[in-house]
This record gives sequence, structure tokens and C-alpha cells, in this order.
Amino acid sequence: MSDVTIYHNPACGTSRNTLALLREKGVEPAVVEYVKAGWTREQLQDLLKRMQVGAHDILRVRGTNAEALGLTDPNVSDEAIIAAMIIEPILVNRPIVVTPKGAALCRPAELALGLL
Repeated sequence: MSDVTIYHNPACGTSRNTLALLREKGVEPAVVEYVKAGWTREQLQDLLKRMQVGAHDILRVRGTNAEALGLTDPNVSDEAIIAAMIIEPILVNRPIVVTPKGAALCRPAELALGLL
């Protein structure tokens, strides 16, 4: 499957495990190291739509300054969170896998299997 993409952070064990799982299943995905590449508003909005979730659902709190920025407040808008994610890509939880069947935040890694 060449039409699979993983938004990957090589510093994250779950992300590495998900990439390894995809490869074990014979899938060589396009690997996007999003912390280096960054995000656009359009990319994030498209991913959220595909996953049928809000920005709060993919916000990474652990190991980030999300709480200090006030992003964990349930009243913070998706637009505010997306704007912060564009500035600080690490605020997006990982890994996110996209296939023709859909997209998902794959925590745990086995969630990626449902997308193949």
C-alpha cells in the first residue's frame, strides 16, 4: 500500500511501534516527521475531519506546554488549538495514520490495523 501516510515522531515509542507494525504488515508508508515539517491549518483541519474528532482529541499534553498555554481548558476553541499546533507542531499527539479507509490517532499502535 503506497497510499498510507504516518505522521511520525521518531522520538516517540508508540510512533516507532506503529511504523514497525505497518512495515511488518508489508506496508511502506509515506513517513512525515511532522515536528520537522510542521503543519498547515488545512492539513490539520483535513485530518480532524477524516478522523471525525476535534482538536482537543489530538492535543498532546504530556511533555508539552499545552497546559501552560491554557489549551487544556475545555472552553478553548479548536481554532485556538490548531493555531498553537501550527506554531508548535509537538502539540499534536502521534502517530496519526491515514489510509484510503480513514485516519486515526494510533494509540495504541494496533489501531492502525483497522485502517489497512
